[in-house]
Amino acid sequence: MDINTTKSYTKYYVIAWIFGLIFYFLDYVIRSAPAVMFPELSQSFSVNEIRLVEIIGTYYYTYSTCSLIAGIALDRFGAKYSLFAGAFILGIGCLLFMISNQFSGVTGRLFQGAGCAFAFPGCVYLASKGFSSKSLATAIGFTQCLGMLGGSAGQFVVGPLIEEGMNINNFWLFSGIFTIIVAFGLWFITPANAVDKNTAKKQSLLEPYKIVFSNPQSWFCGIISGLLFAPTTIFAMTWAVDFFQKDRTFDFHTATISSAMVAFGWVFGCPLLGYITDKINKRKPVLVFGALMMILALLQLLYFPNIFPAKYSMFLLGVASGAAMIPYSIIKEANPDNVKGSATGAINFITFGVTTLLSPLFSHLFGKTLHSTVDKTNHFQQAGLFWIVGITIAILISFLLKETGEGEKPDKITA
Repeated sequence: MDINTTKSYTKYYVIAWIFGLIFYFLDYVIRSAPAVMFPELSQSFSVNEIRLVEIIGTYYYTYSTCSLIAGIALDRFGAKYSLFAGAFILGIGCLLFMISNQFSGVTGRLFQGAGCAFAFPGCVYLASKGFSSKSLATAIGFTQCLGMLGGSAGQFVVGPLIEEGMNINNFWLFSGIFTIIVAFGLWFITPANAVDKNTAKKQSLLEPYKIVFSNPQSWFCGIISGLLFAPTTIFAMTWAVDFFQKDRTFDFHTATISSAMVAFGWVFGCPLLGYITDKINKRKPVLVFGALMMILALLQLLYFPNIFPAKYSMFLLGVASGAAMIPYSIIKEANPDNVKGSATGAINFITFGVTTLLSPLFSHLFGKTLHSTVDKTNHFQQAGLFWIVGITIAILISFLLKETGEGEKPDKITA
């Protein structure tokens, strides 16, 4: 392929990446929206809040496992077919959420998780094809920025609409139809020849994951990212509205805004921290700094709430937790170029595998006692310390990472 043809395809990959951002935006809208419609969903599925959280949490079962499938599909078939399939499945999952019974709720949420698993790996895959290595972390940070803007919209925008009386079925109907339209848009826009077919023939289906999972750095990246993601995915996007209402006696509007500020903080934190890592050609210092800032933000929220209102504390937490995206750059740099899709699928699998394990644990320890506890302040502080412990573990593991900034590449495992 000549240079002019390569540049032409690079341009098309960038265009496809931009369109893929819409899919990823919808991913986070749909992921976070249930947090602001707990009473309505409980009534629709005829379940209590704990059971509802279990239904919502099934999202991460398929999200983590299908991340592996997404990685294989991207390396094997390219982004065109993979992103179409993911967006279409997500749209069906939204439509299933309109049916008022538990089975449809669980099935719909499983479909949503499975479909969303293709969004971020697909966008990163396209970004890796369309951008140079010098700007890859920035592109990945911007990708996550758009995703978290969707997460913020899922609460900032949907919350007030629900408060004003919007029927939740209208939300799921519109989301489902629009996502399916996006799926067909991705089909027509994304370049078809997104994979080296000669390499695919020589390489067995599971060979990319054998390479990625045999590298300890991949596991370190996934665990760190999972521990830094969990306070946003489990707390901010699932429990925070309820905790602020019950433990801090916030009204629904204030609780919703405070919760949504974490996702809004990501909008700034992801591209900012990604840009800094590219600028200084170092990954680990920015990763550790962001994690430490997360701890400080949580400590202020828990023990010194009068210094800043909760919405500002949550915003700072969101900005700092943009550090969770840095391992996504590290894992791609710590593994061979021919497993780009699988590396992203692997880190998504590990990251949200951690989330899948922590979600029921947090629910058991603190969710079940949310309504019955007498000492509300102590309950809120203990719940917050749960996340501080996890972030501290992430910092300790980060010292096992090899620096992959420019000029300090670790020894890569070759096929």
